[in-house]
Amino acid sequence: MEGKAFQDIWPEWGSLCWGCGRNNEHGLQIKSYWEGDEAVCTWQPEKYHEAYIGALCGGIIATIIDCHYTNTAIAAAYKAAGREIGTEPILRYATGSINIKLLRPARTRKPVTLRARVKEMKKSKITVSCSLYYQKKLCASGEIVVINLDR
Repeated sequence: MEGKAFQDIWPEWGSLCWGCGRNNEHGLQIKSYWEGDEAVCTWQPEKYHEAYIGALCGGIIATIIDCHYTNTAIAAAYKAAGREIGTEPILRYATGSINIKLLRPARTRKPVTLRARVKEMKKSKITVSCSLYYQKKLCASGEIVVINLDR
C-alpha cells in the first residue's frame, strides 16, 4: 500500500461517514490506498454484517463500494491537481449515480478486497469502476459517477 489511507487524511468534517469515516465508532471504517493507478481497500466483515449465514449483506457491499469509489474519485482529483488530499480549497464530490452488479455471494469469514480505477475525469464529474473480490473470486462490480459539488 502506498502512503496513508485516503480516509485518514480527510478534514474532520468528512470523518463521520458510516461507511468510511474514521471518527464514526459504529461505522465500517474502510481504508482505501493507492496501489499504482488503482485504489485498493481490504476490509474484514463481521458476523453481524451477514444477510444469511456466512454471506455478506448486499447493502453492506453497496455501502463499501460507494465509499471506496467516492474516496478514489476525490483522491484522484487531488492527484490530478498535483495536490495533497484535503488541502485547501477542499475538492468536494458526492455520489451522483451508482450501478452495482452482485455476481455471487461474498463471504464474511475472510476479508473482501475492492479495486477501483478512474475511467473518466472531468471538472464536473468523475467516473470510477470497481470490483469486489472474496478470495480472488469476483463477487460484485460496478460503476459510479461522482459529481463536483462546487461546479
